[in-house]
Amino acid sequence: MDRLTAMRVFTEVAATGSFSAAAERLDMSRAMVTRYVAELEQWLNARLLQRTTRSVTLTDAGEHCLRRSQQMLALAENIEEETARTEGALRGQLRLTCSMSLSYAQLATAIADFLKLHPQLKIDLDVSEGPLNLVERRIDLAIRISSEPDPVLISRPLARCDSVLVASADYLAEHGTPQAPADLARHRCLSYANFGKSIWTLTRDGVSVPVHVSSPFSASEVTTLLRATLVGGGISLQPTYLVNPLLRSGELQAVLPDWQLPSMTIHALYPSRKHLAPAVRALLDFLVARFAQTPW
Repeated sequence: MDRLTAMRVFTEVAATGSFSAAAERLDMSRAMVTRYVAELEQWLNARLLQRTTRSVTLTDAGEHCLRRSQQMLALAENIEEETARTEGALRGQLRLTCSMSLSYAQLATAIADFLKLHPQLKIDLDVSEGPLNLVERRIDLAIRISSEPDPVLISRPLARCDSVLVASADYLAEHGTPQAPADLARHRCLSYANFGKSIWTLTRDGVSVPVHVSSPFSASEVTTLLRATLVGGGISLQPTYLVNPLLRSGELQAVLPDWQLPSMTIHALYPSRKHLAPAVRALLDFLVARFAQTPW
């Protein structure tokens, strides 16, 4: 039995609370995950997990094993990184998390280009938007868009995130083009559930105007709203990193372009400055340089 792999499988099961979820994250069959955990329990002669039809929880022995497994895995990664540093090459695996829209529009391409420079690295990207315990999930770097990043984490700004109101030409031809913020109240506005769902604030010449919008369709992920916008579903508030190419091609049109929407910041977040892995530092520097000119 590969004990390090068994520990890695066990920590994923403990983190996700599910054999199936761990199998998906590890790109492994559920049967193989079950086998690794069973062999680890046999090796330690202890039951590590309590299994029911609805949940998987740690036993007391499992709690102790999880801490030791995390330490062993961290030590193994440090050995790989130190060896790579000696040889002048970056190795190992990085675990990132980022939203769907930013991953699709910008980060996936950036990661592909970064891996061309460091072919011995592997990157596992968790596409999600909710809060995560980076230490518990063993995430090296979280890319998040926020005006107030988590104060518990170390934050490195990557770029400003501006937004714009957009609609399709067909929608505007049928419903008319808003000429002032107040006109939005009479339109079908597609709202992002996690930001400004019912009130959009627009600013011009230092004057801010909050508008209560009618939202027949809201979603927790902006690329879903983008698709609805493209087929004439209404007006949506979209990040420029996602829609600027569509504005240039004419597939979408800017609505009230003389008015500005609240700006946020794209942050790289990580647990600690101490013992920052060379690969994480290299990726951070790469992203800072890449996003310095706001490529979109």
